[in-house]
Amino acid sequence: VQLQASGGGLVQAGGSLRLSCAASGRTFSSYGMGWFRQAAGKEREFVSGITWSGGITYYADSVKGRFTISRDNAKNTVYLQMNSLKPEDTAVYYCAASESGTYYHEYEHWGQGTQVTVSS
Repeated sequence: VQLQASGGGLVQAGGSLRLSCAASGRTFSSYGMGWFRQAAGKEREFVSGITWSGGITYYADSVKGRFTISRDNAKNTVYLQMNSLKPEDTAVYYCAASESGTYYHEYEHWGQGTQVTVSS
């Protein structure tokens, strides 16, 4: 599967962005999906994940209550709705796919990153 992330940009604190990750291939619906981010000089952080069916989601404490992950298997796309953005959310965001179908196992497929910058 190939993944293409989009939707990043520059936004003021308190604003919103919606990231999209479009996947190629016919087996998208079987993959668990995740969003990761990496800020400059910091380690990569697992932000959010969703199971193949969309029935179970996970959020890091740092984004819980502000971000929402969802997927549309008919459109081969996973989304990350980001509200109440903070300057500390500034990072390159990556989407990834896990052949396990869950969000808590290894991610074998990665998209290119999309930059999110939140100004104060």
